[in-house]
Amino acid sequence: MVGTDEQAVPEEHRRYWKYQRDLAAVDDKAEPELVATVLRDPDKVMAEAAISGHFDQRAPQLMQLGSTRFDQWATTMSPLIAERKFLTRRLREWTLLKSIILGHNWTPEDVVAATDWLQRKAANTVTAPDALTLLTEHGRTRRVRNAANNRLHRPTP
Repeated sequence: MVGTDEQAVPEEHRRYWKYQRDLAAVDDKAEPELVATVLRDPDKVMAEAAISGHFDQRAPQLMQLGSTRFDQWATTMSPLIAERKFLTRRLREWTLLKSIILGHNWTPEDVVAATDWLQRKAANTVTAPDALTLLTEHGRTRRVRNAANNRLHRPTP
């Protein structure tokens, strides 16, 4: 925290930054305990924000390593977040996105019913023409529909 008076920074902000550093550096074996520790923080909103940010970093890394690795991670995280609706939905949507990206089973109904976050993420990351067509036609927002349409009609390099 260069250029700041550390005492002027609220304690929960310092904890959040520490959690972010720790989560970014944690190894696979220690990750579940660290996630559980963060979720025990008295500031529930801050704790969920830290874990959500971690999921948003970790999930794409694991997707690159393949479905099995991602699925093992998701199975490990699920019971830790079971009482947290937002985190449960985020993990479920990362799993849906993984299925679309890797060409596994997914349903149009799941994509149409997904949050704006998932639809935006999918419109900007997937290459599957069926998913992009679905989002072009049924995306919840104009931003999603336009992004999916642009990606769908982008020339293949």
